[in-house]
Amino acid sequence: MKMKLILIGVTALLATGCKKILDADPENLKAIDQMYTDGSYAQGFLVNAYRTIPGYYDNSDYATDDAVTNQRTNAYLQMATGSWTAANNPVSVWNGSYGALQYVNLFLSNSDKVKWAADPDANKLFNMRMKGEAYGLRALHMFFLLRAHGGFTDDGQLMGVPIITDLQTIESEVNMPRASFDACVKQIYKDLDSAEANLPLEYNDITTAAQIPDRFKVATQKPEIYNRVMGQYSRQLFNGIIARSFRARTALLAASPAFQHPSNTSTWANAAEYAGAVIDYKGGVNQLPATGLTYYTNKAEIDALSGGSNPPEMIWRENVLTNESSQEAANFPPSFFGNGNMNPTQNLVDAFPMANGYPITHGSSNYNPTSPYAGRDPRLNTYIIFNGGTVGEGAAARAIFTGSKSGTDDAINRRETSTRTGYYMRKRLRMDVNRNPASITNKNHIIPRIRYTEMYLAYAEAANEAWGPTGVGTRSYSAYDVIKKIRNRAGVGTTNNDAWLEECKGDKEKMRELIRNERRLELCFESFRFWDLRRWKENLNMTARGLDVNGTVFTPFDVESRSYADYMYYGPVPFSETLKFSNLSQNKGWR
Repeated sequence: MKMKLILIGVTALLATGCKKILDADPENLKAIDQMYTDGSYAQGFLVNAYRTIPGYYDNSDYATDDAVTNQRTNAYLQMATGSWTAANNPVSVWNGSYGALQYVNLFLSNSDKVKWAADPDANKLFNMRMKGEAYGLRALHMFFLLRAHGGFTDDGQLMGVPIITDLQTIESEVNMPRASFDACVKQIYKDLDSAEANLPLEYNDITTAAQIPDRFKVATQKPEIYNRVMGQYSRQLFNGIIARSFRARTALLAASPAFQHPSNTSTWANAAEYAGAVIDYKGGVNQLPATGLTYYTNKAEIDALSGGSNPPEMIWRENVLTNESSQEAANFPPSFFGNGNMNPTQNLVDAFPMANGYPITHGSSNYNPTSPYAGRDPRLNTYIIFNGGTVGEGAAARAIFTGSKSGTDDAINRRETSTRTGYYMRKRLRMDVNRNPASITNKNHIIPRIRYTEMYLAYAEAANEAWGPTGVGTRSYSAYDVIKKIRNRAGVGTTNNDAWLEECKGDKEKMRELIRNERRLELCFESFRFWDLRRWKENLNMTARGLDVNGTVFTPFDVESRSYADYMYYGPVPFSETLKFSNLSQNKGWR
């Protein structure tokens, strides 16, 4: 494995007794034993593991049939069009996540020796919480490593990544083989078990000793001490419900078609059980957050956030981005002073059904190709800006026109910042932002790490595969129940009892396609599609299409071909790592 010296301040030494590698003033050098008396310094190792969590909006959608980008040198564009290699891999997390694991393992090997607080009760509780965070972060980074680098080797074995649970020092054996995929899954579950044992489900203040969860009473019986460590001031740190969510994410990945192999013991029932545990914590199928559909632009919710609190849709999020407009700068149409980077495809637009719930290809849909946006699923206008759609709010609101003959900067390929497909992204953006350089108006934004809607969709997918559309397993609700709730929230099928859903509920295969499509729509532009296509082993080479609308003339056209080989359902181990370490096998097809 790639060995790294961990730097905090000027230099941190990886093991007691290591010689200094830089000449510097002694007061600027911090050895590991200094963490024992400096809790903030010790916590810094965890901070580094938090900082390297892969971004939620990574724009990998550019490499799928959902979107292209007008940034012609973009790494995802190049990857999708033939430049993806083991030495050039934009979706690799190898270095970042193994670096984070080194920090976490260093922390875990020393945490019991740290003086976290003068009060003995607080000291015990701080140690529990931070060890819980560390185990959770180790599981998190292992999940991302497994998703990006797990796969089949030339000899047909389903392999994961090397499992490293000890601090790597200069004496460690670094030429490590990959563990089996199943062993990696079980290691993730083991670490999540340890995380849950040491963490509350959520960080909330209490008022009486009786409210202290039993597992923490060994540390303190005092509400004020509990609140100091496990209360609201710790919000947005890794907690128990985040651990349950990553268990569900891992199980869904492991049960998927791409990872079926006799050595893999994961099942769809496991995935449904774990996602169901998160849904039950939320309150069941009827507690799907009503405002989750527009989490990114719920102005009152976002602007009222304080003290690390979450809106109903959020399980975990990044810190609030205050008074900024980076998403709008990147993605607004050029006439609104944006760079128009994310261009939704006609492929994605066609995936939105009619408001009556039927796919546009169905005979009962009433779809009119000469008025393609009329009578559609309301989510289409909520998530995508199409020709004639309104952008902005109040006095600044106006329609934009994307047709090649419209004569506007928003027209197809008019400028480097114009759309290539005839569409712009609306999701992720606040329409009350003004990017006009003469009077810029910024707003607060939230970026998720995990949303409840994702967990509901995970349950629906797994439950349908395990027990069929209406089977309930150990829960009181089915895949059908969840999808009906999601579509009802979106305003789909509300006038006809969602006749298409009623037809699908009698057919597991039809329900599978419906669930996958609902996942595509609900999570569009949130960096899921790239991974979903691969774990489902669906066609990666659908040509990205656009639509040129000029008056009543609608001209479909091809925008960008995809060039993926069959072996690219699985990402590579970095070429540089396989060169250095002979025991590190590569996934089939990658060289």
